[in-house]
Amino acid sequence: MQESTEAVILRNLIYNEEYSRQVLPYLQSEYFSDRVDRTVFETIAAYIIQYNNCPSKEAVVIALNDNEDLSEDEFKSAITLLNECEKQKDIANTAEWLLDHAEQFCKDKALHNGIMDAIHIIDGKKKNLTRTAIPEILSQALSISFDPHIGHDFLEDSDDRYDFYHRVEEKVPFDLEYFNKVTDGGLSKKTLNIVLAGTNVGKSLFMCHYAASALAGGKDVLYITCEMAEERIGERIDANLMGLTIADVRTIPKSMYDKKIERIQKMCKGKLIIKEYPTATANVTHFRHLLNELRLKRNFKPNIIFIDYLNICASARFSANANVGMYTYVKAIAEELRGLAVEYNLPIMSATQTNRSGYSSSDPGLEDTSESFGLPATADFMFALIRTEDLDALGQLLVKQLKNRYNEVSVNRKFVVGVDVPKMKLFDVAQQAQGTLTDTGQADDQSGAGAGFRSQDFDSKFKGKKKSRELKV
Repeated sequence: MQESTEAVILRNLIYNEEYSRQVLPYLQSEYFSDRVDRTVFETIAAYIIQYNNCPSKEAVVIALNDNEDLSEDEFKSAITLLNECEKQKDIANTAEWLLDHAEQFCKDKALHNGIMDAIHIIDGKKKNLTRTAIPEILSQALSISFDPHIGHDFLEDSDDRYDFYHRVEEKVPFDLEYFNKVTDGGLSKKTLNIVLAGTNVGKSLFMCHYAASALAGGKDVLYITCEMAEERIGERIDANLMGLTIADVRTIPKSMYDKKIERIQKMCKGKLIIKEYPTATANVTHFRHLLNELRLKRNFKPNIIFIDYLNICASARFSANANVGMYTYVKAIAEELRGLAVEYNLPIMSATQTNRSGYSSSDPGLEDTSESFGLPATADFMFALIRTEDLDALGQLLVKQLKNRYNEVSVNRKFVVGVDVPKMKLFDVAQQAQGTLTDTGQADDQSGAGAGFRSQDFDSKFKGKKKSRELKV
C-alpha cells in the first residue's frame, strides 16, 4: 500500500533529525485533517520542542497513552500508524525530494484551509472578519515557502555584510539637492515615505513634482489618487513638465499642446499611469489587483508608487465601521501600504494631514500627525512642508525632517526649497538661503544658533534663487 504524504512526514519527523529541524517550523497541526494524524504530529512536535531532539517510537506511544482525549480505537490507529512508520524508516528518499514533498503539502493544505475560511466569511460564520479580508487570507496561503535563510551569522557572514556596505543601492532620486542629501540619494525600495502638511500647503504639489521628475529620469511611475480626478493630476504634471502655468495648459491651442507632449515623450524614457479611486473605498487589495492588471495588460511594472493620500484610503483588514479607533485603523493602512512596498520591491510615497494644532504651527512635529500616531511609527521617512506669509512672498517652502531611516535626522533637519505654484514646480535655492533657519543641523551652517527667520535679511539672502530645472519644451 502506498504511503500517504502525512505518513511520510510523520515518519521522517521521528527518524530523520535533519529533516525534522528543517520542516517542523513550517508545519501546522491544522494541515493534518485526520484527527489521529494530527494528534501524532502534535505529540512529536511537542517532544522536539521540549527536548530539542527527535522522539523514539516508544516515547510517542507513552505520550499517546497518557492522552485522555484519544478514544481506544484512535489510540490503536495511532499505534498502527507508528508501526508502519517504523517498517518504512529505512526507505532512502533524497533530502531534496522530502523537502519539496513537505513544502507542496503545506502549500496545498494552507490553500485549502484559506478557501474554507473564505467560505465561512461569506456565510457569516466568522463575525470578526469581513469579505475584504479574503484576498489577504488567500495571499498568505499562496505565499507559503520553505525559506532556508534563518538569520545572518555575524561572524560567518561578514563577507556578505561587507559586500552589502559597498553595494550601490538602486534608488528613485529627487531633482532637489537637499532631499537627495537627507535620503542619501533618493527613496529606497521597500519603504513607506510620508509628507505631512496642512490643507492647501502643497502635499499634492510635492508628489506631482516628484512624479514628474521621476518620469523625466526614466522611471516608471504609478500615481494613485483618492482625492482629485485623474485629469487634475495629469494637468498638474503637464504644467510641471511643460514649464507652463495651469492656466496656460488649459488655454493653449491643441496643436501647441500636441507638440509639447511629443517633446516630452522623446525626453521622458519612463512611463506614468494615473489611476483614480473613490475616496475612502480603495485598499491594498485594490492596489494589488491594479498592479497585476497593469503587468498583464500593459507590461507595466512601476519603479515607484504615489498614493494621494494615505488617510483617505481604506484598510483591507478592518471595515470602515469597525470599532477599532482611528489610531488602529490608520496604522493598519500604513502597515498594509508598507507591506505592499515590500511585496513589490519599490518605494511608496504618500501624504497625511496635520491635526488642528499642527495646521496653525510654524514648527510641526510628529505629534501633529492627524488621526493616528501609528502612521509615523510605521513610516521610514517623514517630513513636514511648512508655509508662512513671509515664505509665500518669497516663493519658498520650509521642509522639516520628522523621521528618517535613511540618514541621521538631526543633519539638515530644516531646509528650504523654491516653489512655483502656478507651474506646480519645486526647485533648489541658493545655499545662502538656508542660513536664515534655526535648528537646521546643517554641517556647513555658519549662521549660528538662534538665527531664526530674519525678515530684514530676506531680500538680500533670497535674491539668488536657482532657476527651475524644467524640461525645455
